[in-house]
Amino acid sequence: MNALRNNVKLIGRLGAQPEFVNFESGKSLARFTLATNERYKDKNGQWIDLTQWHNINAWGKTAERIQKLLSKGQEIMLEGRLVNQSYESKTGEKRYSTIIELTDFLLLASTKTEN
Repeated sequence: MNALRNNVKLIGRLGAQPEFVNFESGKSLARFTLATNERYKDKNGQWIDLTQWHNINAWGKTAERIQKLLSKGQEIMLEGRLVNQSYESKTGEKRYSTIIELTDFLLLASTKTEN
């Protein structure tokens, strides 16, 4: 039951080419953004398209898989957990952000054409 407490599943497209960082400790990190889209009718009957952007981090072997398989525009389904972070801006203000720490993903579609 513990896995149900902080579990996120999304389907969306990569907004940019993933970034990769290899640390001296041997750990690797992949970072990218994922766009999810919703469509609904407003009170006037007009269709509204809403895009949400999500910051995604993946570590270790999952980061290595991302480096081999994913690129901008590809559609994936992902599973992960929410992680809240805080930091201090250059002006000394405390800022907060939420990322999704990826645990697994599935490639659904690609913008690449195969010849």
